[in-house]
Amino acid sequence: MYAGTNKGGTEAIVAAEKLVLERRALLDGAISAESVIESFPLALDRIMGEGGLWDPPTAAAAFLQANGDPAEAVHLLRAHRSTLPRLAFSEPVRPREMQILRRIVPAHRRPDGPQLLGETVDYTARLLHDGSAALPIEVDDDRPLEHPADEPFQRYRDYLAGRDVLAGRGPATDEEPFDLAMVAPQLPAHRSALLSAMALAETGGLINIWYHSILGPDGHAGESVTLGEVRHGRVPLRVAHPHSGEPVQIGRLRVSETEAITHLGARGEDASRFDVGYGMALGQNERKTIATACLDLAAHRFKGTEEGRRLEQILLHTTDGLASCGFLEHLKLPHYVTFRSQLDRAVAARQEQENELERLLTENEKVDTTA
Repeated sequence: MYAGTNKGGTEAIVAAEKLVLERRALLDGAISAESVIESFPLALDRIMGEGGLWDPPTAAAAFLQANGDPAEAVHLLRAHRSTLPRLAFSEPVRPREMQILRRIVPAHRRPDGPQLLGETVDYTARLLHDGSAALPIEVDDDRPLEHPADEPFQRYRDYLAGRDVLAGRGPATDEEPFDLAMVAPQLPAHRSALLSAMALAETGGLINIWYHSILGPDGHAGESVTLGEVRHGRVPLRVAHPHSGEPVQIGRLRVSETEAITHLGARGEDASRFDVGYGMALGQNERKTIATACLDLAAHRFKGTEEGRRLEQILLHTTDGLASCGFLEHLKLPHYVTFRSQLDRAVAARQEQENELERLLTENEKVDTTA
């Protein structure tokens, strides 16, 4: 990660920060961390997901300190996370124990279990209104909302597996997950490393990579993907008890997850099979999990090929928003020494071209005079 230093120009740096602090002081008490948590839940979910730290009050404080800049808030959250001790490693999260807040199954008209839209504006017109609490449309329905039952029920991948059309995904037992917080990403990439990198990735950048990967030379999408499950809910978080060693629940995390399905007949594969990609991210961020699930499919299908190696490299080394923003931001730091060197070389090259042109003109004049 790149960050500015205070070597040289210290007075200007202090004065610039003072302007920020003075502006923040004017709002002191006007906007609290609690009000940010209530008013901007999706923004905080994205910040916590990319920061890799689940704590809404801390994320809200970072959001306020960053003046609402998500990238700067992620930077603050990652920096804070680096100061915290790691007290324990959690047990693997079990998505089938999710307390469901939202579940849509685009692949099935009548799935096993609920179609639960949850809190969303996905299906309403994007029309600005005056900010009042009234809905822009009238709903004549006074029935109380009822929350459907959580799992167990059949996921769409189970539906495909029951019909023996689901492709296998390697060994039945999971390998040790790759921890990006402890080990730097390496190529060729472990699947869990790719999924972890995408869970921390900058959402817009990840969506761009997915969209670019499915566009054909004619500019139209060349990959057919159907979403089997899109979910948002709370999953139990467990750690091993320090005395008994047995897993104990210490809380719940809100997460989003997506299962994406593709038919394998389009590229000369086994046309009797479907493959399923998976994505999970902290908070409610379905765009990221949909892109992750689709890219998980692509990484698996093209693994070992030149295209697959290129995709792994992009996902591991270019999707982290903190790193990419840092590289871009460092361009604002002083670069006058290197640029002056480039300018001197350009001037010298220009002078050399002029000298060469003058020499050629002189030789032509001598030839004309001799003739």
